[in-house]
Parts: sequence; C-alpha cells; structure tokens
Amino acid sequence: MTENRYETIVDEWKRKPLRSAADIDTALDNFRVLFAYNSNKIENPETTYHDTKEIFDNGRVIGYTGELRTLFEIQNQKYCYDYLKDKIVAMETVTPELIREIHKILMSGCYDETRWMQGERPGQYKLHDYVTGDNVGSLPNNVAADIEDLCGEIAIVPETGILTAASYFHLKFESIHPFADGNGRTGRTLMNYYLMINGLPPTILYEEDKKAYYMALAVYDKTEEISGFREFIIEQTVKTWTKSERPEKSLAFFL
Repeated sequence: MTENRYETIVDEWKRKPLRSAADIDTALDNFRVLFAYNSNKIENPETTYHDTKEIFDNGRVIGYTGELRTLFEIQNQKYCYDYLKDKIVAMETVTPELIREIHKILMSGCYDETRWMQGERPGQYKLHDYVTGDNVGSLPNNVAADIEDLCGEIAIVPETGILTAASYFHLKFESIHPFADGNGRTGRTLMNYYLMINGLPPTILYEEDKKAYYMALAVYDKTEEISGFREFIIEQTVKTWTKSERPEKSLAFFL
C-alpha cells in the first residue's frame, strides 16, 4: 500500500515542470517551510512553525524573544533554500565544495563559543574528533578523503537505484560526521538535493518520528544495513506529500 502510494507520488513529481527557480518555488511552496521547521526542530526544540513561516514569507519575525541562535537557524534554512534553487534546476552534482557551502550557510552564526574557540568554523571540516553514538565519526584527518569518496560513489547511479543511493548517502554522511556541528541538518538538506537532481521528490523527516530516524542511523552504524532506512524514507515521503497536499491541515498540526 505504502509502496504503491510512493510510486504515485513519484509519478506526480516527475510531471511537475521544474525548469526555473520559480517552478521550484511552486513545487515546494508548502514543503519548504515544513522541511525547515522539522529539520531544525529535530535538533532544537525551541524552533516553532510560526517563526519559520514568518521568516520564509516575510523575512523577519516581529516581536521575537527567543534565543538568537534559533532565529539564525531558521533564517539560514531560507538562505540555503534560495541558494540551492538554481542548482536544482541545473542538476548540479553533489561535490565536497557544495557540501561545505551548504554547511556554511546553514550554520552561519550558530557555532557555540566552545567550538569557535577550538578553531571550528561553518563550512570547514572538523579539526577535532567529536565521537557520537557507537564511536561514529571519521577522524579529522580522514574526513576530506571520506567525503570525496562518498561523492564519487553516488555520482553515477542508475535511475532505479536513486532512492537506495540517497538513503546510503545520508547514512554514510552522518556516519562520517564531517563537521563539528550541524551534520544532521546538512545531511537532510543534501539528501533532498540529491533526490531532486535525480528526479525524485524530496522528503521531510518529521520531528515527531525522530526516534525511528535515530534508530535507523544507529542500525547502520552497527550493521551498515540501509534497507530499513530506505523504507523509512518511503514512509516519510508519503507522509510528506499527503500533508503538503493539504496545507491547512499541516498548519493545524503544528499550531
């Protein structure tokens, strides 16, 4: 049932005209706000749908009283979306340079004092070893080569293997953990970028489902198994486009 619905969503996506940045805006009208909201809220519970929508629609939030980092994180999501639109249209490949630039945009103004004093900077690979989970993370000296290899692995994939490659790309990227901070939101953006330049619809990994998301990451870290995460992406894609087709219900859900 879910597989059939996913295939229908893919067919509908492939019929969308995506020949300009304006076309991208139309196709992702509701999606872009919901993606930014959920991707940020996975990492930062202070993120709100209202603030995210205000930033995307009006470029500012009137009367904002929260942490400045939260506001920067939301603004950076919009900046990153605007940066990537033309690249999606041009179907530019994923490169180490693109990865670093996406991270720089998403994490500008968001590094904490401790990392900053250690010399860490947005857009630059980590200088120190930040072990997460079951000893996840490449050593700093290995990051550049590991990311280069990963980009090469996903560069030439048959159409039937794109979803599997996207799933692997996200899992492997998070396993490498190339940056001092912001690996999750960078990886989620990159996965969607890769899906779109290869003709598949992007997905929202919903904050309410983050336990399942984290479990899939942990399974890969221990076993290198990607099938469970691939199924999770299918489920989240169906959920994404069911909600996006009914924006008034999506809004009610997050208020």
